[in-house]
Amino acid sequence: MLTGKRSRRLFALLAALAALVLVAAGCGGREAQTGQQQKSINIGYIAWDEDIAVTHLYKVLLEQKGYKVNAQELEAGPMYAGLAQGNIDLFMDGWLPQTHADYWKQYGPQLEDLTVWYDQATLNIAVPKYMTDVNSIADLKGRGPEFNGVITGIDPGAGLTRITKDSAIPAYGLGGEFTLQTSSTTAMLTALEKATKEQKPIVVTLWHPHWAYARYPIKDLQDPKGAMGKAEQIHAIGRKNFSQDFPEVTDMVKKFKLDDAQLASLENAINSAEKGKEDDAARQWASQNQAVVANFFTP
Repeated sequence: MLTGKRSRRLFALLAALAALVLVAAGCGGREAQTGQQQKSINIGYIAWDEDIAVTHLYKVLLEQKGYKVNAQELEAGPMYAGLAQGNIDLFMDGWLPQTHADYWKQYGPQLEDLTVWYDQATLNIAVPKYMTDVNSIADLKGRGPEFNGVITGIDPGAGLTRITKDSAIPAYGLGGEFTLQTSSTTAMLTALEKATKEQKPIVVTLWHPHWAYARYPIKDLQDPKGAMGKAEQIHAIGRKNFSQDFPEVTDMVKKFKLDDAQLASLENAINSAEKGKEDDAARQWASQNQAVVANFFTP
């Protein structure tokens, strides 16, 4: 039989042992949690078709490797700020040296420029391929009535709209017979689809990369005066210390390249998917383009 003193000592010893077990369990939980955090990645994307498509592709591929991928849509400004603050780990659609120049100037020193994965990002004026005698922006001069005097554009605040209106139209002397009609990208694409289906003349403002090139029979008009600007590069950008914290993903990103046809195909696949089925479309595209994916991804 235990005395009261011995009983109290034994109780204290058991309590101490129990506490040690709890601490050990707590430490194990934290280690497991840290391990999970290392396998978690926040990818930010802007509402541009190429970024939506590439982000869904990366999401499904990284999930195959056991990552928990959080994909978040942001405007360009908050995107760069989020990267600089460390809230976003990776952004696949940095347009440089022009479109995102202001953001890069402000936040660039706090970020990692991981790679250029596409180097033919251009602003364009396009017509259907069946318009065989219209191959340059200069060919539009004198043919306003054929197009009802309209260049079908996108939203009024877009850089593409500004450059078409302030640079291309004056450079090629189109102001007297063409008006740039602005509304939205969706409205422009609807008009393009209708015209190409009916084999009617139409001229639109467009850009590379875009899935429309894979879906519709269209061609860019040559720009001998350089009025639409030079090609830009699309960069993959990481937060500070990204390559140190995500060496496996960094290796994957640095090997990542898509040409115009491959990217248009991917965009078309994602854009054509039902809402909520984009990841399924990305998996299917990866399965159908294994040779392309194998260049940068090993399961």
